[in-house]
Amino acid sequence: MQTLFNNIKGDRLIWAIVALLAIFSFLPVYSAASNLAYSGGNGSTFSFFVKHFMHLFLGFSIMYGVHKIPYRYFRGLSLIMIPIVLILLIVTMFQGITIDGANASRWIQIPIVGMSFQTSTLASVVLMVYVARYMSKIKDKDITFKSSVLPLWMPVFLVLILILPANFSTAAIMFVMVAMLVFIGGYPIRYLLVILASGAIALTLFILIAKAFPDAMPNRIDTWMSRLDSFSDGEDSEADYQIEKAKIAIASGGIQGVGPGKSIQKNFLPQSSSDFIFAIIIEEYGLIGGLSLIILYMWLLFRIVIVAQKADTMFGKLLVLGVGLPIVFQAMINMGVAVELFPVTGQTLPLISSGGTSIWMTCLAIGIILSVSAKREEIKEFENSEDNPLEILSETI
Repeated sequence: MQTLFNNIKGDRLIWAIVALLAIFSFLPVYSAASNLAYSGGNGSTFSFFVKHFMHLFLGFSIMYGVHKIPYRYFRGLSLIMIPIVLILLIVTMFQGITIDGANASRWIQIPIVGMSFQTSTLASVVLMVYVARYMSKIKDKDITFKSSVLPLWMPVFLVLILILPANFSTAAIMFVMVAMLVFIGGYPIRYLLVILASGAIALTLFILIAKAFPDAMPNRIDTWMSRLDSFSDGEDSEADYQIEKAKIAIASGGIQGVGPGKSIQKNFLPQSSSDFIFAIIIEEYGLIGGLSLIILYMWLLFRIVIVAQKADTMFGKLLVLGVGLPIVFQAMINMGVAVELFPVTGQTLPLISSGGTSIWMTCLAIGIILSVSAKREEIKEFENSEDNPLEILSETI
């Protein structure tokens, strides 16, 4: 055990925050899983506990492995992974899974192991690394809009177009995060405004085409519209069922909560162990539990900014912000949905909600951050290998 701790590098506070979030996640996930166990299983919640443990164990293994890789190798890896991600997204799109008549082709089935994998979450991390690589490459250079369209915006829009039909909220968050990253990286604002306007026009055209040919994407546009309408009209309806149950759970929690495992609304709230787990946390642990969770995420945000500030290269700074800020941003959106600050999005609470893909990709992103924060001397043996193909690729781009 001592050897393991000695091999852990990078920001120790980030390790501590992530460990606290992971340990705490067992309580609400185990509690909320009782609804799934009794409605669709054999009544035993232990299998959900074991499944969540295995997801976290694999996630921490990914994080540990990634944080041992010198972060500048991710420059080359992002170029390799972009085409792979595009192929995976195309395969996922044409997989043709429908749930209750709605196009929900977000997952791809992994052969042999029989597990499902949400490709859009991997695409999000890879895309942010790719954008960080490009923005660090053009640092202190005068660029034209035309010269940045093909190497920067073409991959971005290809990824977003492939994600958009099945998962609007993820595509929207990715677009906002990419825009934020290029702004931080010094991309000319006038060019960025053109891209934002182009994105709005493209989304409008997509909606009009989807409305004209509804058989191409069954019910997806209607789902978006109904969520926005139910969010904006301010009146209770059957479409607001999830939100109303979430608000009842939050109101029932009070200051101290009803106690671990004593939630009532988990039996009525769909997705109580994933999308709406924050409502269950407040019901069981009250305002104290909810605020404690927010403080942990804010602490994580603070440490991410510190690591970015101390990074020795522009690529390191942009890499940390690119993969780190979306974690906290997604957490805030998940909490905002539970209290009806935002329409229902389907975004999970990072490191807390159940679900393997979300946990693994969050751990991948944190592993990248830890790689940047690790001391250069401790990874020098990896960096000095001139025969490493990733090293050669990273140096030539």
